[in-house]
Amino acid sequence: MKNLLVVALIVFGYSTFGQNSDLPADFLSKDFHKNRREKLREKLPPNSVAVFFANPVRNRANDVDYVYHQDPDFFYLTGYREPNAVLFIFKENQTAANGTQYNEIIFVQPRNEMREMWTGRRLGDKGVKDILGFNQAFNNTDFKKYNVNFTKFDKVLFYDFFNDVRNDERDSADLFDLQAQFKAKVNFPEKGATTLAVEPLKNNIDLKGLESLMDDLRGIKTQEEIELVKRAVQISCAGQLEVMKAMKPGMSEREVQGIHEFVFKKYQAEDLGYPSIVGAGHNGCILHYIDNYKPNISNKELILMDLGAEYRGYTADITRTIPVNGKFSPEQKQIYELVLKAQEEAMKICKPGTTFRDLTAATRRIVNQGLFELGIIKAVDERNLYYPHGCCHHIGLDVHDKGTYDKLQEGMIITIEPGIYIPEESKCDKKWWGIAVRIEDDYLITKDGYEHLSVGAPRTVKDIEAAMKLPSPLDSFVLPEFGKKN
Repeated sequence: MKNLLVVALIVFGYSTFGQNSDLPADFLSKDFHKNRREKLREKLPPNSVAVFFANPVRNRANDVDYVYHQDPDFFYLTGYREPNAVLFIFKENQTAANGTQYNEIIFVQPRNEMREMWTGRRLGDKGVKDILGFNQAFNNTDFKKYNVNFTKFDKVLFYDFFNDVRNDERDSADLFDLQAQFKAKVNFPEKGATTLAVEPLKNNIDLKGLESLMDDLRGIKTQEEIELVKRAVQISCAGQLEVMKAMKPGMSEREVQGIHEFVFKKYQAEDLGYPSIVGAGHNGCILHYIDNYKPNISNKELILMDLGAEYRGYTADITRTIPVNGKFSPEQKQIYELVLKAQEEAMKICKPGTTFRDLTAATRRIVNQGLFELGIIKAVDERNLYYPHGCCHHIGLDVHDKGTYDKLQEGMIITIEPGIYIPEESKCDKKWWGIAVRIEDDYLITKDGYEHLSVGAPRTVKDIEAAMKLPSPLDSFVLPEFGKKN
């Protein structure tokens, strides 16, 4: 019997039996996801049910879809990586028609031999039971006849339906239909009947309560999550170091992006945590610059590189700014060391009890004082666009992850990322124009302070310039003149 189960799991592509598995050994376990559901259940109000839908499939163009990415909450609670599914977590036990007691139930897309040839293996209801550990798992085609009286609950918690979900006419139980069937079961008001984000609904529907519950859960990482984030950070640091070694004037932004992302794939990162930001010169002044088109980076420019590998669903978020020619100019060095000083000022108070606002204030105080002393702003308290963002956020399943943004707590993983951006035509001396510096690192909050996770990416002026003198394995085929031909 055991041999038959092994064969079945290998067919699914989800085998967990050592060398027979096609999948990595460090995926989160079914026990992790079960524990997360139990923790959420503990937080739910009496006589309530929480409802989660899988992410929709997004169309890229014509008959090509974007690579599917599961909704982070749904993945966190289930480990399920496929679309067209819905999960219910009940505060109290429910009784099925056959007398079975249950407190959670999931509906997933069924096995389909022809579809799986085109779009990949599916778990189906049996696979979800065997591999993800659900006792109550059914095909989504059974959801329409699922008979639960939702009016008996004091609260039905779920997120509002803001996403544009397409209807696949060939599939009567796709996400579009699952949502429509659910709306009918809970008597969800038609759009326009009420302003859902503002006016409270007059029934038991709660569109806001899940947000704080999931913030509390996801903001504090378990040890399993910490290990995955650490791996994502290590891979991202390796990318930064390899680019420092390979960087040459004349390279293109796209080439630099490619080196980072090659390193990510080499070390088994499945994806990017967010679109890669590689901005040379004045392009670095665009905070979320993702065009990465510049074909020929000049000898005198800085290049700002904000990239994060996504590993087993968890993302890093690291930024380094380096001189293209390997040595900071006097002006570049002054701005860089001012940003570094601001980051280190925040690091001094990075510990449980410190607020996110405290961290931002510490960096802003240093930046504004430094800009004033350099003559770039006219007063220390002057509000300016040279540092237009906050300095910290959670990372995890999202690059701007869920979590409370009040006081730091043990188990949080956050960034500290001050920056200074001086666009062309700014109201200061021209010698500063086009200088953009951001330094971003990732930190695990510990009992008494923090663990600096991203130390593998050189961060000081001295260490960056030293790293850029090291030989690169890419030197044999990275051609400085290539970008000039574009």
